[in-house]
Amino acid sequence: MKKAVIFLALLLPFAAIAQTPGGGISAELLSELSGAYEASPSDKAISNALNSAAIGTLSLNNNAMIDTHFSDKVKTKGHTDQKSSGRCWLFTGLNVLRAKMIDKYDLGDFSFSQNYLFFYDQLEKANLFLQGIIDTRDLPDDDRTVDWLFSHPIGDGGQFTGVSNLITKYGLVPAEAMPETYCANNTSQFRTHLSNKLREDGLRLRQKAAEAPKGKKAAAQLEADLQAMKVGYLKEIYRILSLCLGTPPTEFEWTRYSSKGEFVSRQKYTPKSFYDEFVGADLEGGYVMLMNDPCREYNKVYEIEFDRHVYDGDNWLYINLPVEKIKEMAIASIKDGTAMYFSCDVGKFLNRKSGVLDLANYDYGSLLGVTFGMDKKERVQTHASGSSHAMTLIAVDIQDGKPVKWMVENSWGASSGYKGNMIMTDEWFNEYMFRLVVEKKYVPADVLALLNSTPEKLPAWDPMFLPEE
Repeated sequence: MKKAVIFLALLLPFAAIAQTPGGGISAELLSELSGAYEASPSDKAISNALNSAAIGTLSLNNNAMIDTHFSDKVKTKGHTDQKSSGRCWLFTGLNVLRAKMIDKYDLGDFSFSQNYLFFYDQLEKANLFLQGIIDTRDLPDDDRTVDWLFSHPIGDGGQFTGVSNLITKYGLVPAEAMPETYCANNTSQFRTHLSNKLREDGLRLRQKAAEAPKGKKAAAQLEADLQAMKVGYLKEIYRILSLCLGTPPTEFEWTRYSSKGEFVSRQKYTPKSFYDEFVGADLEGGYVMLMNDPCREYNKVYEIEFDRHVYDGDNWLYINLPVEKIKEMAIASIKDGTAMYFSCDVGKFLNRKSGVLDLANYDYGSLLGVTFGMDKKERVQTHASGSSHAMTLIAVDIQDGKPVKWMVENSWGASSGYKGNMIMTDEWFNEYMFRLVVEKKYVPADVLALLNSTPEKLPAWDPMFLPEE
């Protein structure tokens, strides 16, 4: 009899839920929920605090400290600032190349023009969208690819494949050859208007295709008409970009000075000749993108469809590896003085004032009286975490043969974080690091051999398609 009573008691909460009409919150369930909360004196104190301060402020662990010594560090100079834009991927990719050029040619605080490549990034993405609309013109409006295209016509985010494809195609120029503009630094309104214009253009292309007569001859004419419409739309996009960002130089004069401010040379360049002389790296073939995605099988190659910046360029291709394997290559690169493109979920446990990323920074559970127990795989599966920001990995601190912390050069200006950088504990690295791009010479032969396999193609809406901003 006692067992029956206990069993009935255990069922009572579920019985109350089961009685809710259509799964909604009934008056009975609401009464049960409100009755379960009895505000203790400590709850009242916490509630009062939360009414006047942010959760992050109240959960900050002021005892969390970290030292700033690093056993191995890449030589860098100066910091860039992406301002209010989502161009971290572009700043990071250029910062990797900038560090090498400054060191090789003994330059001062040199920077490439982010605005120059951003112009072509936006033009290429506009073409990618419009051509995607043409390619999918026979699919219904509610097809997921068509829906995804109209949901993501253009953006200022991206990843390393865009950096490599754009530089290979358009070259590079120094910052003074095409300076930043207000729209480049503040992309929100610019991006909104460009997106809506492209959505309208895409709609007109689909309407033209739907109204066209059928037949082989008509199909050829339709293709020509759609391409002509696309060119007309791209001319409008080019005009908008020129008004907002300036017109990219086809030739420029650059005066080179040493780190001591001494004159070295003055010469005319094209963007391609400047790149060839001062960088010259094989960006498309000389680097490998690594990923730590616990939702996917490790030691396997993946490709994400439509995750590219250039229509005739490359989709994002990566090797998925355990985080410890990625660390080995990162350490080898840092010890050899080579910075890397790195991306992570930067907003998690970040103390912006100190620039420290540490799981001990905040104790949200104690403040709110709950537990947050998802692991990395579960966070990715539920969209609670993903790669959101790219930075340049430049340092590691190794103690007793193991890394204990890492440092990245950020693109939020020299006054942000720790002297423009961020420091992350190794525990944080394990949980929130996602992507790393390394030169092939630091990649073991068995990992490189994986690139010979046929990649598994993932759709554009895969959870890992999160352009860094």
